Parts: sequence; C-alpha cells; structure tokens
Amino acid sequence: MGVLSATAGIAANRYFYLQPISAFHQIREISLSFSSRLPTSLSSVSVSSISSRVVTSPSSRLVSKASVSTASDAAVSDNIGDVLGDVTIFKATGEPVIFKDLWDQNEGVAVVALLRHFGCVCCWEFASDLKKAMPRFDAAGVKLIAVGVGEPEKARLLGERLPFPMECLYADPERKAYDLLGLYYGLGRTFFNPASKKVFSRFESLKKAMENYTIQATPSDRSSVLQQGGMFVFKGKELLYARKDEGTGDHAPLGDVFSACNVPVA
Repeated sequence: MGVLSATAGIAANRYFYLQPISAFHQIREISLSFSSRLPTSLSSVSVSSISSRVVTSPSSRLVSKASVSTASDAAVSDNIGDVLGDVTIFKATGEPVIFKDLWDQNEGVAVVALLRHFGCVCCWEFASDLKKAMPRFDAAGVKLIAVGVGEPEKARLLGERLPFPMECLYADPERKAYDLLGLYYGLGRTFFNPASKKVFSRFESLKKAMENYTIQATPSDRSSVLQQGGMFVFKGKELLYARKDEGTGDHAPLGDVFSACNVPVA
C-alpha cells in the first residue's frame, strides 16, 4: 500500500506536468490549482481494485466491427446496442433508468458521451462544449446523453454549478457501461498517457470550466478517478461511431461526432 500511495501522490502532483513546465508556462496557474484539488484519499485506492479493472473479462471483451466509424482503437461487438440497452444507470435526480429507454431503439439517433467522473476538471470542460453543441443536436433531432462516474448527487453538483441540463445527465456509479464498452482504466492512462498533453493547448477553456468547479463532485469510490471516458453514436441499436479516450482530457472531436450523426455544418 505504501508504494501505491507514493505512486498515486507523484501522479497527482505531475498531472499537468507531462512535459517541462517551461514549454507550458501559460497553464501554470490552472495546473497548480488543480493539483491542490485532487482528492487526498487517492492513496486509499487498493491494488486489488486497480488490477480488477486493468484486465477486461472475456465476457465483456469487444470484437472489431469494420462497418463502424471508429477512432483510437475502439472495438465493438455486433450486438453492442442490445447489450448496452439492458444496462441500468441513474438520472441526476436519483431514479434508475435503462439505456434502451433513453432514445428510440428503431430510428432514434443518440450521442452517448461517457465522461471520466464528475470531479474531473477536463470533464467539466467537455460538458461545457457539449452544452454549447446542444442546439445543433436538438435541431437535427439527436438525443444527447452525458454519463459520468459517481453517485447521482455528484452529477447534480456538476449540473447545478457548471451548469448543465439535468435531463441529459446520468450517473453510472458502478461503471457498468464503461466496463461493457471496454473503456480504459488505470494510473498510466490517467496521469501519464501522451494523449493527455492535449490539455495544455486548452488553457482558457479549462480555466473557465473551473469557475464554479468543486472537488466535492469526485465519486465516493476514489478508485473511480482512474477511469477514462469515450464517445459513441447510435442510430437505434446500430452503432455509428465509437471512440475511447486514450488519456485524461483526450476527448472526441465534436466535428467527428457531428459528421457521424449527420448534424449540418454550422
């Protein structure tokens, strides 16, 4: 436990220092602020909880489907729409709901954005971008579904303080959808993956996302801070687009998402 605690502490302090700070002097203010807000109880993450998430079980391993537009190395099964449809998550108000009840399972188009967790600053930034895109989704008849790891009350903190529409916000405290979709998990992906350096080019948007940010939105299960997110677009049960986030802040380009669900170019 001592080695893991030390590793987690180093990771937390280096979160925004994946490259020499001299090359990223503009983000010094936000990096120091975020480092000080990381959960102190991250050291309580157990070795068993990490190892249980690193290896994907055979039953949930996903097989490539050539017809799907993918980014990263996202892989999907032919019946992922059916399988995901039976997963139960929670509205921000606390009521349980299953995925297949969230959009028309025949012809409805849905953008399913899986955030890392509700206490992630980069996820507040991405939620802000999704909110700005909502008028375009709405005009095209596309349903936006934003899911985050944590309890419903954590989702409400993000929804109230960012703010973000509660009717589009859902909580997956046990990471059921994340495991099913094979999204990445672990210390390396969270703190040291090269894809995470993209955050350095987004100083202003990250700073704005932190205006009403609270660390209290972090999930009670601190091992959840090691979860990565992803983006999926469905038409009915058919998967049109799939992307796994390679690292923290490595979000799907919204232009690709718009194209996948035929949202007109602005």
